[in-house]
Order: sequence, then C-alpha cells, then structure tokens
Amino acid sequence: MTILIDNRSGQPIYEQIFTQIRDQILSGALEEDAALPSIRNLAKDLRISVITTKRAYDELENAGFLYTVAGKGCFVAPRNTELIREEHLRQLEEHLTEVRRLADLCGLSRQDINDMLNILEEDET
Repeated sequence: MTILIDNRSGQPIYEQIFTQIRDQILSGALEEDAALPSIRNLAKDLRISVITTKRAYDELENAGFLYTVAGKGCFVAPRNTELIREEHLRQLEEHLTEVRRLADLCGLSRQDINDMLNILEEDET
C-alpha cells in the first residue's frame, strides 16, 4: 500500500489518507480482508500524528471500507457492490458539477454538452 502526503495541498492529511486508501480499495489494489498497517506504523512511516492516522482509519471504517478486529488490526472490508456504486455515482456527480461550471464559463448550453458527449461516444465505437 502506497500513500503519499502532499503538505502543500489544501486537503487535510487525514482526508488524503482516506482518499488514497479508499481509491486503492475501489480499484482492487487492496483486496478484501487484506491487513492494513497498524495505526502506529502508518503514522511512523508517514511521519504524522497517530491521531491523524486514527481519524483516517475511523472515517474509512464508518464509510464501510474497513473493519477492525480487536487486538489484530484493521482490514479491508468485503466488497459491497452497492457501496462501490454509490461512491462511483458520487464521483460522477462531482465531475458533472465541474463540467457544468466550465460550460457556464465558456457559454455552452446543455445541448452543446450533450453534443460533445455524443461525439466522444461515437469516437469510442
């Protein structure tokens, strides 16, 4: 598992950890029931506070991506296809919001965006 912290990012460190682990789980890079580094070891490796690492793990567990076994550690939760679908829908909504914002800046209509999507779809076939 690889996690890179960007201190210049405006994103809090716990969110960077959350996002990177979540993305590795969703992509299948981290497999179901795989053990994650202990909170202390990850904090040491990343040179950050144990509290920050614990918050990221807690957020991942609350979101259904991890489960904890007392005395053994944190593990990747079984793949919940509905959870994965919801996460992908959330990401799609974020992208579409950005598309709408950029389209407004360019003065594009909804029809212009639809035409662009149709052209992209034709290019793929």
